[in-house]
Amino acid sequence: MLYRLNPANEDKLSILGYGCLRFPKKGAGIDQEKAEEQMKIAIEHGVNYFDTAYTYGGSEACLGKFLAKGYRDKVKIATKLPHYYVKKKGDMERYFMEQLERLQTDHVEYYLMHMLNDAATWGRLQEFGIQEWMEEKKAKGQIYNIGFSFHGGTDNFIKVLDAYHWDFCQIQYNYMDEHSQAGRRGLKYAHEKGLPVIIMEPLRGGRLVQGLPQSAARILENEEPRRSPAEWGLRWLWDQPEVTVVLSGMNDVAQVEENVRIAREAEVGCMTERDREVIEKVKSEINRFIKVPCTGCGYCMPCPAGVDIPGCFAAYNTRYTDSWYQGMKAYMMCTTLRMNPSNASKCLKCGKCEQHCPQNISIRENLHKVKKHMETPPYHVARAISKCIGKY
Repeated sequence: MLYRLNPANEDKLSILGYGCLRFPKKGAGIDQEKAEEQMKIAIEHGVNYFDTAYTYGGSEACLGKFLAKGYRDKVKIATKLPHYYVKKKGDMERYFMEQLERLQTDHVEYYLMHMLNDAATWGRLQEFGIQEWMEEKKAKGQIYNIGFSFHGGTDNFIKVLDAYHWDFCQIQYNYMDEHSQAGRRGLKYAHEKGLPVIIMEPLRGGRLVQGLPQSAARILENEEPRRSPAEWGLRWLWDQPEVTVVLSGMNDVAQVEENVRIAREAEVGCMTERDREVIEKVKSEINRFIKVPCTGCGYCMPCPAGVDIPGCFAAYNTRYTDSWYQGMKAYMMCTTLRMNPSNASKCLKCGKCEQHCPQNISIRENLHKVKKHMETPPYHVARAISKCIGKY
């Protein structure tokens, strides 16, 4: 495992971080046994940065239960304050203490303001005494580093970055978001201020792996040496000296093993000029097909009307990046072949989802497009047949 230093405190951080949003599932919850198996393998291979959040259903508790088995001193925990729930100063303390209990620890090494997307929100939190509260936690040794995670444009990112003396930050960044979100300009700005930069959505929720258009995938397949789409995406990030840790939401052993293998050799300078040209070709090809830039983070959920918003968008994109058949199959699987249908036509246009979307997607407008292009006569025929056969 390769490591990069936090310049402020000399923390030696693994370049691969474990993103705990996408633990393997068992029924409606997390498969604790499988998650622990994967985390153990990751730690044995040198991964020492684990990222979770208050709102990642069951994630903090799963991580805490595992770390309590003798692994706590081997890792740095990063978790996040759900500041959007904070109505008074006491709320910050209450959420934080609940997080410590879930994580079975008395301190957190890296604590973030979750989705702090504009300076105005930071101003509101200051009215509740957030700054004094954070400094008190640091003085007591309960929090070592204070940062924020961000989804939004570069200008807002810089404003938030300049609003406080942060210890680190976390941004969405990958080769498709090089000039969106905080982007390369934001990455460099944070680096120049001496902040470690943690990367989330390095593969856009897997869309730069399983969701690649066939024509884009062929570009990568024809290159030597042969690399998986995941390796191309991760190497592109680790080639940049401004990147400190790249989070990966690994949910099976094979993913863990592949990623730690890549993280043993992907240093700054690992990409050749030819490699960069290949990535540019892939970007151009993807941009020809993708319809909705959804990463599948799930912040828009649950939908009051029961729409599976990420599922609808993933299937809709699959129709254009892969084939009509694959898109329709995915749409049927995620919206219809279940007891409670969750198709796009159930949308009530209430707009609640759009208030939480970190990608600022016009969800209502795009769900209408999904309905128009996916819920066609063949869909209704297939749905009627499924009702007869499967009693859905």
